[in-house]
Amino acid sequence: MQVMEVAHPGGPEVLQLVRRPVPEPAPTEVLVRVRAAGLNPVDWKTRAGGGVSGLLGAGPWVLGWDVAGEVVALGGGVTRFAVGDRVFGMPRFPHEGGGYGEYVTAPSRQFARIPDGLDDIAAAGLPLAGLTALQGFDASGLEKGQRVLVHAAAGGVGHLAVQLAKAAGAYVIGTASAGKHEFVRGLGADEVIDYRERPFEEQVRDVDVVFDAVGGDVTQRSLAVLREGGVLVTIPGGELPTAPGIRSFWLLVEPDGAGMERLAALVTEGALRVVVADTAPLAKVAQLHEVGEQGRTVGKLVVTV
Repeated sequence: MQVMEVAHPGGPEVLQLVRRPVPEPAPTEVLVRVRAAGLNPVDWKTRAGGGVSGLLGAGPWVLGWDVAGEVVALGGGVTRFAVGDRVFGMPRFPHEGGGYGEYVTAPSRQFARIPDGLDDIAAAGLPLAGLTALQGFDASGLEKGQRVLVHAAAGGVGHLAVQLAKAAGAYVIGTASAGKHEFVRGLGADEVIDYRERPFEEQVRDVDVVFDAVGGDVTQRSLAVLREGGVLVTIPGGELPTAPGIRSFWLLVEPDGAGMERLAALVTEGALRVVVADTAPLAKVAQLHEVGEQGRTVGKLVVTV
């Protein structure tokens, strides 16, 4: 099979198309024919030597933790799926995922069925980003009627976080540059603030939950908008700020088939949609890395396999 391999950390040019044997599914695993693979910031951070590269050992690696395709073989003991089922999933994160390839194996409980009406490209954009937002809100204890601030509300994780918070009954405020306000409102946000016009902490107050997908000083400054008893969820990591009466935590997403079933149900209900900004074939995944590293993407980037 063809895979896009990273021989050693570096720029997008280190991504090279090579051939590897098709893997065999071990007991409890499925073999999935990959039709599309979503990209996330962890992909280019890891390719460059950051991200989760420290967990992958010496190269070469095959990145990609968002996949959609169909089951072509079952390992022993698998009961969740049959050959031919369309599935999407988040294989093996934070270890080598293998999504940048024609086939991938992973435990069956790291996949879920693709809901009817969702194509492979959109399905491939949902697992990692969708689970990040879902698990973040679960851990925050988000309740109906609470006020939620979503940073980078037009991004890959952010645009799903806005919709998930709205589906939970929250009042949703998003940060985005002025040109993306209409898009974020279309996702269901009740307010959108331009962080470039004035600091966001001067424009919003009394927030119950901050969902931070930006990091850096945005994480620290987010404390100022939280009410007493509020919760700060940060995704990029780094130093975790604290303040009296505020709960803050760093979240690293985990594979979760049951969580993906929840996401699939919301898609079926019409409460959640994946916006795909751009696609490219596997041989041109380096181009999508270049686009992603600019940090201006609206929605998700997806490789077609």
